[in-house]
Amino acid sequence: MDRVRESSDEDIKNAMKPRRTHSRKGENGIVLVVGGSWLYHGAPALAAMASFRCGIDLVYVAVPEKIATAIRALSPNFIVLPLPDLKLTKGSIRRLEKIIPEVDAAVVGPGLVPKDADALTYLLKELLERDVAVVLDAAALIPDVLTVVKEKRAVLTPHAGEFKRLFGIELTKSVEERAVHVKEKASEYSLTILLKGPVDVISDGNEVVLNRTGTSAMTVGGTGDVLSGLVAGFLSKGAKPIEAAVAAARVNGLAGERATVKFGYHIVATDLLDEIPQILKAYDTVLED
Repeated sequence: MDRVRESSDEDIKNAMKPRRTHSRKGENGIVLVVGGSWLYHGAPALAAMASFRCGIDLVYVAVPEKIATAIRALSPNFIVLPLPDLKLTKGSIRRLEKIIPEVDAAVVGPGLVPKDADALTYLLKELLERDVAVVLDAAALIPDVLTVVKEKRAVLTPHAGEFKRLFGIELTKSVEERAVHVKEKASEYSLTILLKGPVDVISDGNEVVLNRTGTSAMTVGGTGDVLSGLVAGFLSKGAKPIEAAVAAARVNGLAGERATVKFGYHIVATDLLDEIPQILKAYDTVLED
């Protein structure tokens, strides 16, 4: 296949946009995470903290009211927005209407249980109409969203099973074959796809990037939530979708590698969060006003 390359540290550099010396709160990225359920409260928290670790300013976490206190207890850094229903409903989404215009990027899906596809697509339309870049993960990866996010600033982050649910294609383990399918669907819908796997395959329909960072210890739950949060963090700082997706995949894998050196095959997803700043600080730049 033409235009296939490997990820590199240059991809991280490209996604790490500089900040101004006298920048103010909010100018370096604001992310909204919409997710969580009575069973999965950790997923949105992991995505939110990963976004923070990109060096952004604010993260709103919209979760069902039932788990809002638990999310607040996990970190004083989050701005928690309690939603009235256990599942994502249009009524819940209306609670977010005042916040959405402030947001640069949103992660939708970690731990989420939508009431129905209409509620999910309604949320995505609200975000995209206000020029918010979106990252879709987990429960948000259903075929109904494809017409909504087509030709938009969107990054889809499926694993092989979710890719089949989205596009009806059963993927083999062949990286070359995966690259063909990912590029084809990214081109068809004019968006960016980050297919998670032992080798991540990322495409915007023009180029294909393979990311080989990471270890087999990263099968532990939550590493995908960290990844989606990283994508949103880079997007909120001004990275293009393909830049954000490739950098996030590389950083996520490098953080996993560093954590595995410390803990072997006994890591948890929060271990990656501690490694991300150590990786990214080498790419920090400041522009004089």
